[in-house]
Amino acid sequence: MSDVQTLVDMGFSKDRVEYALKVTSHKGVEPAMEWLLAHVDEAIPEQREDAGASAAAPEDDTAPSSSGTGDDSGEAVAKSLKCDDCGKVFKDQTEMEYHAAKSGHSNFSESTEEKKALTEEEKKAQLALIEEKLKQKRLEREEREKTEALERERNRIRSGKDMTEARRRLEEIEMKKIIDQRKREKEEEKAARDRVRAQIEADKAARKAREALTAGVPEPQPSVSSTTTVSSPTGVKSPPRDYSETRIQIRLQNGSTLNGTFSAKEQLSAVRLYIQVQTGIDTPFSLMTSFPRKVFTDEDYDKPMDVLGLVPSAVIIMTGVAATAAQ
Repeated sequence: MSDVQTLVDMGFSKDRVEYALKVTSHKGVEPAMEWLLAHVDEAIPEQREDAGASAAAPEDDTAPSSSGTGDDSGEAVAKSLKCDDCGKVFKDQTEMEYHAAKSGHSNFSESTEEKKALTEEEKKAQLALIEEKLKQKRLEREEREKTEALERERNRIRSGKDMTEARRRLEEIEMKKIIDQRKREKEEEKAARDRVRAQIEADKAARKAREALTAGVPEPQPSVSSTTTVSSPTGVKSPPRDYSETRIQIRLQNGSTLNGTFSAKEQLSAVRLYIQVQTGIDTPFSLMTSFPRKVFTDEDYDKPMDVLGLVPSAVIIMTGVAATAAQ
């Protein structure tokens, strides 16, 4: 509601309200109200100018005398407006229209009765009424502002709760991701440990197998050409045993083994050919025995295995070119 309408609702005419606001530089309702109460009987400047113009105008011979009781027809001069429904007297048209709008009365007439100026008691009563209205409006405004503040606070709390809940859900999602990541890492670590443990066990088993195999290798048997006769108790020499086959165990460089049976008269090159066929190795390599230690030369590959002492069984180790050169 504007300041003009507020003051009009308090019972002041619109013209006086507008002038009071203008005089008080539109500082608000209270300064304008104080000016209106202090100048209740004072006419606004426009009314003064109209009155001065009327007084300064030359008197027309045909105009009725102000000292007379009336014109030739005896009609009285209207000085106010009166509500026929309630009997209230109004100073001007603005007050009458305000009363009609507020009360709903519609019967008005001109009156020769002049609206009396307010007495001190009436001024005080009107001032008290206006102050009461202002107080009531102030209380309503404060109550409205309080309600709006409470609503803003509720919205702020609701928004804060929503934000907290959203932050909590986000933290839960992030924590779940971290837990899942740690779980996957632990599973991967466990799988890696299991693989390492299995590899260690496999290496141990292979090493034990090699050690057991090495410990169980029989001593090389003497060949036919190198056999010696053993004196029997009766002094008769026992004939040497004649082996037609030999069992060869081959240890590859990767730790695996091959087993093959060869003729005692086959050359050592047959064993090398057997290794190439079984493993697909096409690079040069060498062969050796560990007990007694012997690295076979190119000439040895053309000799029969019984001549090389590889009958009836033997363990041959596959070595690389570098190992052969080192030997």
